[in-house]
Amino acid sequence: MPDYGHPLRFGVFITPVNQPADTPVQLARIADRLGYDLATFQDHPYQAAFHDTWTLMTWVAASTERIHVSANVHNMQLRDPAILARSAASLDLLSGGRVELGIGAGGFADAVRSIGGPGWQPGEAVAALEEAIPIIRGMWDAAERRLLRLAGAYHSVDGAKRGPAPAHEIPLWIGALKPRMLRLIGRLGDGWLPSWGYMQPGDYARGNAVIDAAATEAGRDPREIRRLVNIGGRISPRGGGFLAGPADQWVDDLLPLALEDGISTFILASDDPSLMQAFIEEVAPELRERVAAERAATGTSTGLVRSAAALAKRAPGIDYDALPPELAEVSIEPGDVRHGRVSANYLRGGAPGLVIQARTVAHVQSALAFARAHRDVPFGVRSAGHGISGRSTNRGGIVLDVGALNEVTVLDEERRLVRVGPGAHWGDVAAALAPRGWAITSGDYGGVGVGGLATAGGVGWLAREHGLTIDHLRAAEVVLADGSLVRASAEENPELFWALRGAGANFGVVVAFELEADEVGEVGWAQLAVDASDVAGFLERWGAAVEAAPRILTSSLILGGRRPGQPRVGQIMALVDSSDPDEIIAALQPLAEAAPLLDQSVVLTSYAQVMANSSGEPHAAQGEPHSRSALVPHLSREVAEWAAGLLEAGDSYFFQIRAVGGAVADVPPEATAYAHRSASFSIVAMAAPGSHLDERWAEAAPLLDGMYLSFDTTVGPETVAAAFPPAHLARLRALKRELDPTNLFRDNFNIEP
Repeated sequence: MPDYGHPLRFGVFITPVNQPADTPVQLARIADRLGYDLATFQDHPYQAAFHDTWTLMTWVAASTERIHVSANVHNMQLRDPAILARSAASLDLLSGGRVELGIGAGGFADAVRSIGGPGWQPGEAVAALEEAIPIIRGMWDAAERRLLRLAGAYHSVDGAKRGPAPAHEIPLWIGALKPRMLRLIGRLGDGWLPSWGYMQPGDYARGNAVIDAAATEAGRDPREIRRLVNIGGRISPRGGGFLAGPADQWVDDLLPLALEDGISTFILASDDPSLMQAFIEEVAPELRERVAAERAATGTSTGLVRSAAALAKRAPGIDYDALPPELAEVSIEPGDVRHGRVSANYLRGGAPGLVIQARTVAHVQSALAFARAHRDVPFGVRSAGHGISGRSTNRGGIVLDVGALNEVTVLDEERRLVRVGPGAHWGDVAAALAPRGWAITSGDYGGVGVGGLATAGGVGWLAREHGLTIDHLRAAEVVLADGSLVRASAEENPELFWALRGAGANFGVVVAFELEADEVGEVGWAQLAVDASDVAGFLERWGAAVEAAPRILTSSLILGGRRPGQPRVGQIMALVDSSDPDEIIAALQPLAEAAPLLDQSVVLTSYAQVMANSSGEPHAAQGEPHSRSALVPHLSREVAEWAAGLLEAGDSYFFQIRAVGGAVADVPPEATAYAHRSASFSIVAMAAPGSHLDERWAEAAPLLDGMYLSFDTTVGPETVAAAFPPAHLARLRALKRELDPTNLFRDNFNIEP
């Protein structure tokens, strides 16, 4: 029989005894320390001497670090499939992707009936299992918006809400011996899990033949189905039959099962720690080596085999077979259960054809080579996907996700120099620096990724005192369009260093930033609600108060739509970099006097706590965002009246103004690609489809002085021209022609070469 090419895995089959209560947990911990891949437990809830298997698996997952857990196997006459699916997905998420799902039709009818189960006859139990599988998979399909409705003779769901999606592709391993169950595995299963002790010579080969034929008839590749087996025996100096002798005899006994029967997961049924240790240390390594050598000699194909259903969901225009093996291991396709969690970003829905989750710089380089070979499909780069513009996702294209490159390392204590990966979230950066009394100004939301913000500008809560995030950049490591890794600083590749600070998304993928932090201790954090019915007057007064305030204060405000019978509420937020309550109140008082105060909260806290405002949930946006951005020197009467008219007409459901100015303006306009240093305020407005936001923006053009690209969803040369003055744009285009002449980095605010 064929070798299906799956990597070898080793597990243990532990008896779930409840006296002493923690015995199976201790054995699982031992297996985890020894390096086993899998800890499994039988599922017989009618046995009073056993723990409930699902409860035990949960405790084991929480008590171990890396080992996967599974039932061996769940009795599906006593496990509701929809609830089991949700339980498995939940534990998979909580454990970081360490749950597998072993299921079986369930026997022992009298025992099942004794505890309230149906006690089906064998044929009924198989039919019920066949109905359960699509329910389980349907519950995991969280990307599907329709409610799950499946009606069967034994299991039904009528309008079930799907989700959560598990952290990884949980396989369905089915315990079976008889032909009908084997055919079911071929059609619907991900693995065959029998016990060797119940089999006669030749049974495994015959079972494989049945499974493979059923798989082929169903349009599946038999290699999709992993072959597992429960084994038992003893390791002793003298031989005594199959799996009863020294370790080298065990290797000889198991080698034909791997190479001729295609078994790739061997699960040792034992509660003996010494046998567990001997098997994983003396048998498993030698068996791996001999299998690898045979595969190399015969050219056996190894690696991931995607299901026919997953292959059918692949996007046109992408040569998936050309994906290098190292990228295939870290990529997510439309047919993968995790695809729904990586498709959207903060405001934009998407359906990428391929998401490459790079874990190393080499992955980034390889991903860019793959993208270069696919110039006809969209290509986005993502750090955390929180960007207002939504450009880090697409439909049918490639997304390079650098979220795993998330280090935060102090390089130089004296200089407060910090190395930060592009995938780190700013809330995590703030938390890492807080014990030293440091901070890096960085937007106003902790869930924002470092990469997008640190290459565009970075308008944050310390901007008026410490400038933009890009003003703290001292060096960067960048993978260019041709795949080369370069360092950019004031001394090395200075033109690239200049461009990275404001237009970086056009020139490469930054894989590490070196940023200089500021000393920031306790801060005052204020949230004020005011009656903003007089919109224009309020904006003028607030703007004047901000500009007159000491630089230790940075503020922003949000205005929404009018509520019937209610005053329009303005939400003022402000950070004061001081631990002196009197100084904090004195700085805030003019803001509080800008309009009648409705509510207030002022606390003494840390910058890290201010930035600890991210839920950490995956983005799940739908549709297309519509937002516009502008920079203005002052909130003049003309600007204030324009904003009031826009809001009164209902052309924006979210309108925010952030203070810039102060230290931002200390940097000469020509020093960075971000040029509009004279602006004191950044404005962003979001609108629903069908609004007149664009027309309102066009009307205000004479009042506006540039824009902040990260907050704008419009694309095209007019947008780029509004963001960069002519001299800056000419300089950027010249660098683009040099570093990215084919315009690989184009699906952003694109500077065409």
